[in-house]
Amino acid sequence: QVQLVESGGGSVHAGASPRLSCAASGYTYRSYCLGWFPHATGKEREGVAAVDSDGRTIYADSVKGRFTISQDNAKNILYLQMNSLKPEDTAMYYCAADCECSGGYCFNPRFFVWWGQGTQVTVSS
Repeated sequence: QVQLVESGGGSVHAGASPRLSCAASGYTYRSYCLGWFPHATGKEREGVAAVDSDGRTIYADSVKGRFTISQDNAKNILYLQMNSLKPEDTAMYYCAADCECSGGYCFNPRFFVWWGQGTQVTVSS
């Protein structure tokens, strides 16, 4: 049974730099088809950092230069390093794995198979 479990969220002040983790069991992360999807209240879930089927790392313009997606193969953990957080980054953050997508299409959650339960990140000004 595949399980992805996120951690590292919480309430932080603007400018903070937390790191989200997503530990997998029953599934071994590959070096592609990985993603992080924030879901803010009143908005649709949409990816901000992903590695597509071709192994290319892509970032949404809103987080480019601030967020970094990475993985530890030995520990089978996916990370999202978040720097210089802003109040508009507030959302439930979901990790995802296994996809059929390329480029910006990977920001659409429909193309990912496995999902975590989410970890809330709340940024206050």
